[in-house]
Amino acid sequence: MNLISPYLIFQGNCEEAINFYQQCLGGEVSVRRFGETEMPVQDDYKNKIMHAELTFGEMKIMFSDGAPHKKIIKGDNIQINLNFDEETKLAETFQKLSVGGTVTMPLEITFWNAKFGMLEDKFGIRWMVNYLLKD
Repeated sequence: MNLISPYLIFQGNCEEAINFYQQCLGGEVSVRRFGETEMPVQDDYKNKIMHAELTFGEMKIMFSDGAPHKKIIKGDNIQINLNFDEETKLAETFQKLSVGGTVTMPLEITFWNAKFGMLEDKFGIRWMVNYLLKD
């Protein structure tokens, strides 16, 4: 099975974002900080996250605090689509991700025979959640 793993870059609040997403999605987190690498890095960035992964089920999201000198520009050029096997997990995750964010499309039945919804979370990340209904 091929999987897409989105890579989310934050402006110094990556650890907060990872903790939030783990609370919403569950799973295991692995983290490597800039100070744990051989790369030269300024002192105030040594504890920032160079690379992290949140693995839940067969899905993975990757994270970073990015380069200390590069300004992050929030855009709408990324959305994360999550497909669920259980309708209850879909609803639970949608509710958790929406806390502090904005629901742009409430969970509803679609023309492709799925329960589907869209939201932008409190970090500005846009999510699409999907559960294919049983015939």
